[in-house]
Amino acid sequence: MDRYGVFGNPIGHSKSPLIHRLFAAQTGQQLSYEALLAPLDDFPGFARNFFAEGKGANVTVPFKEQAFQLADELSARARRAGAVNTLMKREDGSLLGDNTDGAGLVRDLTVNAGFALRGKRILLLGAGGAVRGVLEPLLAQQPAVLVIANRTVAKAEQLAGEFADLGPLVASGFDWLDAPVDLIVNGTSASLAGELPPIAPSLIESGHTLCYDMMYAREATAFNRWAAEQGAARTLDGLGMLVEQAAEAFFLWRGVRPDSAPVLAELRRQLRQG
Repeated sequence: MDRYGVFGNPIGHSKSPLIHRLFAAQTGQQLSYEALLAPLDDFPGFARNFFAEGKGANVTVPFKEQAFQLADELSARARRAGAVNTLMKREDGSLLGDNTDGAGLVRDLTVNAGFALRGKRILLLGAGGAVRGVLEPLLAQQPAVLVIANRTVAKAEQLAGEFADLGPLVASGFDWLDAPVDLIVNGTSASLAGELPPIAPSLIESGHTLCYDMMYAREATAFNRWAAEQGAARTLDGLGMLVEQAAEAFFLWRGVRPDSAPVLAELRRQLRQG
């Protein structure tokens, strides 16, 4: 039976084993998938040992940059992201590194939420790895403009410069903006602490703006609660992105694209039950 897993530290909280077991059952694929606690001091050795027999792995915090270095070849989107969240062993034993995070976000927005990104005004909050990982796929959707806002403006400016060849990018501070946008994506970790990025309520056009938090929790995140109070048309959390990036990895490994809708519904049900 083909062996797969997810590398992380910590890893006990990971939903990936459940997601991929559901995908495998749905598509009739024979595989095993487990959560694997990788050591902080020797990720490369741990990964190479796994791939002596393993076929593929997802990679989560804090190893995405190390996986980028480990891969023998990188997909274009992984190279752009500067991080790898999916590894696949090829026939010759070499490792392909990919990044499915951005594709997962775009698919959750465009397919699950039915929100077309072309021609839209998009605001991305944050300038860390989560934002870097989604810039290329978002810009491929041809938005009217994509603004990267960050507390440290220099970080936003650096990202805007790196990705400027892909589309209309603007760097900003959180407090520089007040004109309404079509989509706000919170790529900061503020929701983990129950905090809010310091942005103006006027960025949300009542009944129109879609707000998306890459984080998810049993209850609505602090950002999504705030967005709803400001009159956002819809608020979405990152659970759909998690399932869709996994579906993209599963497709890479197995050549079969699973139906993510029932898997997302099952995860949502379990999350609400606690």
